[in-house]
Amino acid sequence: MIAFFHTIGSSVLTGLVNAGRGAMLFRAIILQFPKIWRRRREIGEQMHIVAMGSLPLVLVTSIFVGAVTAVQAVYQMQAMVPLKFLGVMISKTVFIELGPVLMALVVGSRLCANYAAELGTMKVTEQIDAMSIMAIDPVAYLALPRFLAALLMIPVVTIICDGVAIFGAYLVSVMTLDVTSSVFIEGLRMFYRHSDILGGLAKSVVFGAIIGMSGIYFGFNTQGGAEGVGRSTMTAVVGSALSVLVADYLLAIVIFQIILQK
Repeated sequence: MIAFFHTIGSSVLTGLVNAGRGAMLFRAIILQFPKIWRRRREIGEQMHIVAMGSLPLVLVTSIFVGAVTAVQAVYQMQAMVPLKFLGVMISKTVFIELGPVLMALVVGSRLCANYAAELGTMKVTEQIDAMSIMAIDPVAYLALPRFLAALLMIPVVTIICDGVAIFGAYLVSVMTLDVTSSVFIEGLRMFYRHSDILGGLAKSVVFGAIIGMSGIYFGFNTQGGAEGVGRSTMTAVVGSALSVLVADYLLAIVIFQIILQK
């Protein structure tokens, strides 16, 4: 019993320590914002890695997300809801929830693992310490470009996901579910609100910040050689996924029940 409570207490203290260190790292990154123009080349390279490296995964995932959403929507609506509401259900589901969250989980896991493994390897091989000795700020040179790339490109990837998912749902609905093109498009126009897309994009911006911070933090705090790099990568991916799901719930309350209800 004592060991059980000791494990719980140790986990809580470790979480609090990580939260404090993460907040300090986030503050250090924010303070480097005036140097964005000087780091434009590194930022552009990281943005290219995020966008182009994730594009095949985004396209495949999005088109099947739209297809599955269409099939499930038709199944749920049969004999209860007219099919003219199919486009409404699909668009709101994709714009508000599936697009931002799935991209944060799928693309974010890839990106977070990349950041944690790359920075963790640099940490255990003392490359980051060598940069500090040479008067090169690791936060400005390594953390800032990766954080901004995740912050800016995750919403862009989400927009691509939304468009491809709607296109996939359209193809499946017209070709296999006996829904005419005009009925599907009419459904997309019904009850459409710009706030649905903007709300999803606002969520994706926060998710991008979470993903970037998770990968950078655990990469910078890697210890223990190759085993430590693997452990940091796993912890970063799991932590970012859980944080995204918790943030999704909180943002849904703030955006769609407080802000947009006024």
